[in-house]
Amino acid sequence: MEVLKRLFERHFHSPVERMQPLQGQLGGSGRKIVRLSSEKISVIGILYDVREENVAFLEFSRHFRRLGLPVPEIYTEDLSHGAYLEEDLGNTTLFEFLSDHRSGATIDSEAVEAYRRVVAVLPRFQVEAGRDLNYRVCYPRASFDRQSIAWDLNYFKYYFLRLAGIPFNEQSLEDDFSRLTKFLLSASRDYFLYRDFQSRNIMLRDGQPFFLDYQGGRKGALQYDIASLLYDAKADLSPDLRQRLLDHYLESLAGFLDLDRTVFMHHYYAYVYVRIMQALGAYGFRGFYERKEHFLQSVPYALKNLRWLLHNVELPIALPTLMEAFKSMVASDKLQGLTSEAGNTEKLTVRVFSFSFHRGLPQDDTGNGGGFVFDGRSLPNPGREERFKTLTGKDAPVIDYLNQQESVHQFLASAMSLVDASVSAYQRRGFKRLMVSFGCTGGQHRSVYLAEQLAKHLRASDGVEVVVRHREQEQLNQ
Repeated sequence: MEVLKRLFERHFHSPVERMQPLQGQLGGSGRKIVRLSSEKISVIGILYDVREENVAFLEFSRHFRRLGLPVPEIYTEDLSHGAYLEEDLGNTTLFEFLSDHRSGATIDSEAVEAYRRVVAVLPRFQVEAGRDLNYRVCYPRASFDRQSIAWDLNYFKYYFLRLAGIPFNEQSLEDDFSRLTKFLLSASRDYFLYRDFQSRNIMLRDGQPFFLDYQGGRKGALQYDIASLLYDAKADLSPDLRQRLLDHYLESLAGFLDLDRTVFMHHYYAYVYVRIMQALGAYGFRGFYERKEHFLQSVPYALKNLRWLLHNVELPIALPTLMEAFKSMVASDKLQGLTSEAGNTEKLTVRVFSFSFHRGLPQDDTGNGGGFVFDGRSLPNPGREERFKTLTGKDAPVIDYLNQQESVHQFLASAMSLVDASVSAYQRRGFKRLMVSFGCTGGQHRSVYLAEQLAKHLRASDGVEVVVRHREQEQLNQ
């Protein structure tokens, strides 16, 4: 961490006042991600020891920025220590925004619009930026070629099919893989392939999308990235919404090249399948092999996508052994067990409230008698400043103000520690509901902020469903 601190102070000529590890963003990459801030500046620091990937990310970032694409600015770097500083794009990923704007299968219009903006930008990366990109820095391959495809298919075969106990004939499956690879490579592949174009690698700031984690990019086919986004497992988009977003993408793509939709669709679902297999290989490696069980919670959503494909799509080529393996996966008792474990009915539901003490405590209508009540009135009060009078704890100026208060961070850390301990105990004992309430004077600024921060923290936990209620704000809006 010291190398990031030195980079910050040398570049910005200002001491680091706070360093906050962002462990929830690590995923399976092994990167260390840290937010460093002073009084006026906040940046993201990255530590990663794979030089080739760092070089690719930095080179791509600068190329994309020159073209005006929404990616983070790179401030400074020290590749000898695997470190660099980039623009802080906030805390809201597209996945988190989607989670906050849906109720079961119903997705709010704001989230749909965010996805429409994302798919409209994708052709700029693929076509405009791909024309003169330096593909020599791509790692580990310069294109999504036969070798890249073989790695993905074998990842799926050995780390998912084998470890999940799905039976298959090795030679017959290899024959299908060979036919699938030949078919995939027959698509036009002279474009930038982002490689991991999914909802956790897209940030939303002021409603606009910004893009991250394209260091695995290479030359490839157009179909791969849009398939990655629309069949992103835990995003769980409906078939109707996927189709509408695909149509919007194709309309945007037509502004950059002469598009024959029939030719595009001829290869599209084969790329959907290969992307799902790549993802399942990753889930199997992290979940079955490394015993990081939370990765397996994405498997049921991938199976749901496979089930839809098996019933609604016929590929232009015959892949009988592979299709039988997919059918066995969908019917597998073991994998259906994962579905049950990850299903919402088995989750612990944590209801997080904000409220005003003047109006009494929130009522618990579940019959459990209530839960944690945290008093935020000891914290600095934004409501005393005129500039914040009409805002709430969900608005960026209030969030920035409270983020700068050390007492707020200490309060949150203590509250989160207590709640985390109860969440673990409740899950272990099979409890289904927990209630957490944050109060302040008016129920507008501090309590709303605290509730939102805890909710964001809990959403990164396995097996937890979070419901947020801002009591006083809801009454004002009625």
